[in-house]
Amino acid sequence: MSNAENVTGKETPQVAFVACSGSAAGKARFAGKCKTCAQAVESGFERGECKSGCVGVGSCVEVCKQGALKLENGKIIVDREKCNGCGDCAAEGVCPQHLIRMIPADATNFIPCSSTEDEEEVVRKTCGYGCIACGECERVCPQGAVSIVDNHAVIDYDKCVGCSACTVRCKKKIIVDTLHDLTVIKDKVAFVRCSGGSRASAKFKEMGIQNCHDAAKLDAKELNLCTTGCCGQGSCTAVCRYGAISVVNGTAVVDPDKCVGCRDCTFECPRHLITMVPYKGTKLVPCSSVDDYEDKSKVCDSGCIACEDCYNNCPNGAIYMEGKHAVIDPAVCEDCNMCQYVCSHNIIKAQTVPEYIYKQREAMDLEEGGYWL
Repeated sequence: MSNAENVTGKETPQVAFVACSGSAAGKARFAGKCKTCAQAVESGFERGECKSGCVGVGSCVEVCKQGALKLENGKIIVDREKCNGCGDCAAEGVCPQHLIRMIPADATNFIPCSSTEDEEEVVRKTCGYGCIACGECERVCPQGAVSIVDNHAVIDYDKCVGCSACTVRCKKKIIVDTLHDLTVIKDKVAFVRCSGGSRASAKFKEMGIQNCHDAAKLDAKELNLCTTGCCGQGSCTAVCRYGAISVVNGTAVVDPDKCVGCRDCTFECPRHLITMVPYKGTKLVPCSSVDDYEDKSKVCDSGCIACEDCYNNCPNGAIYMEGKHAVIDPAVCEDCNMCQYVCSHNIIKAQTVPEYIYKQREAMDLEEGGYWL
């Protein structure tokens, strides 16, 4: 049975869908310079651009008789109320990238990417909305409705029932889900292993440094700064699509309520300070310094002093020492307050989760051991 028919043999209402949400295919460069999308594609792509994405010239808009498509800031927007499913925009010869597809009007899950790139690092650098073809969505789908085709995920709407399995499991968090709130349904969020970047941030700003990558190239020891701490120039905030990370007092801080766990910030941090932790109540140590206490105290007032009090007093053995700082294993931590109680430096943070999150996860059958996680 095709998407165009239902079990009664009648045609299923359809709407147009543009399988691209990014702007990495040269949209800004082509704007006002090309008359058609075909002309833009024929002119070629530059290094670092997505060769499979929407070029944003708007040839599809011109053929739509219902006025259901519009070009807004280089992005093709489909008005589902106006679209009658005629398929003119998806016809051969309209979109040279073959990005427009007809899907059921009642579809609730969408994967807006058509990238054929097979390197995850390249995809992440090229486009924040790019599918990294990890296959997690394909493996977790209970209906077998998702598959990887040409290095990007595709949904078979004849099989899709609109559950949240693929949206929760998606590592990049690019799957659009109109039924479920991704900021609520998630298993992991980002955490910055530093809380004392104010000194470094101020120093780099004084030197005219504007991004973390340039700052990380400098000799921090020579500048009397922590060699492993947050640079505080906000490179991570620039790649976050959900506004979940911000620089506060010179240090990147994650809002776990807004974070969906896409990991874009973890790839962007040049010092690899951002890690993924379970979204549940737990204790965390925001420090990654490997320096001795004497050297650490000269450059930071909020670093772990490696006294091992938390390690020696944890009743569950959830804490271990790595280099010159403590690390808490969230899988073992039972969220008691012992480590915070004995920490003489008061640096251990508590991640709190609203009670309704637990209730919703239980209601959605998202408990560990279920097929969702």
